[in-house]
Amino acid sequence: MSGKVFVDTNILIYAHDLDSGVKHEAAATLLSQLWEEKTGVLSTQVIQEFYVNVTRKIPHPLSPAQARGLIDNYFAWPIIINGTETIRRASEIEERYHLSFWDALIIAAAIQANADRVASEDFSAGVMIEGLLIVNPL
Repeated sequence: MSGKVFVDTNILIYAHDLDSGVKHEAAATLLSQLWEEKTGVLSTQVIQEFYVNVTRKIPHPLSPAQARGLIDNYFAWPIIINGTETIRRASEIEERYHLSFWDALIIAAAIQANADRVASEDFSAGVMIEGLLIVNPL
């Protein structure tokens, strides 16, 4: 096992949304641990969704400059670029597991990253998908 943890968008958002209460605390704790262990992985999809959500959709949105600063920090993590093979694999995962395409793209990117786990609130915790353990740290 690689020990890598692919972080879904919702976890990243909660970690930086001070209004999300206990979810903020749990997500921030996980990300702090991943920074320390150097085991966090993201994708271009997650970074893009994070930017849109923290600048427009949370109760107290961040400024674009603040969000860019956070993104610049996360560029220190491995970032999976969703290219042609990732997209193709996502379409197969979508069909096989009856997931939304966007959720399947998260799984495909995590596979490409050789992650062991996906940290997300959007999947059923404890389920294995394509050899990845889904965990909900919240």
